[in-house]
Amino acid sequence: MNATQWGATLVLPVLPERDHIRGPTSAPVTLLEYGDYECPYCHAAHAVVNALQAQLQSRVRFVFRHFPLTTIHPHAQVAAEAAEAAGSQGKFWQMHDTLFSTEAPITSSLLITAGAAIGLDMPSFHSELTRHIHVPRIREDFMSGVRSGVNGTPTFYINSIRHDGAWDISSLTSAVNSAMASPIGAGGQ
Repeated sequence: MNATQWGATLVLPVLPERDHIRGPTSAPVTLLEYGDYECPYCHAAHAVVNALQAQLQSRVRFVFRHFPLTTIHPHAQVAAEAAEAAGSQGKFWQMHDTLFSTEAPITSSLLITAGAAIGLDMPSFHSELTRHIHVPRIREDFMSGVRSGVNGTPTFYINSIRHDGAWDISSLTSAVNSAMASPIGAGGQ
């Protein structure tokens, strides 16, 4: 009998061939976020993650996984699909940054404008959104989050262990630095 496991550790390891990774793969620490493009806390966390990466540079890599909370954020799913469609053209991070940098509500018009602004092949982008081809990937992210103990956004993992502390720049930097210093925590997963 298979039992579903719930916990505070990452059940789907970071895989360079599937995950969106910003920073060197050789970094001693991996910071992973389960996020939602309509979540105001994720918007705030985006600036914190960017500052942390600027500060720690090659010592941390960042991974983003989708966790659209569609019951409270009705456009989070289509925003995740847009990020994945941009990713299929090698521009995931440009769309990711655009979605987290805008204060405007997520609409079809915003996604089209954002896609054009970052130089996407728009017929391909539109086709992928219309056919919802990235839904399985987003669902895989979401379900891996559920099985890893995610129950809200943003949720961070540092080297596969859920970070239950604050995620302001000082707290998150301290947690990442602690992971770098730990012989158990080092290793990048």
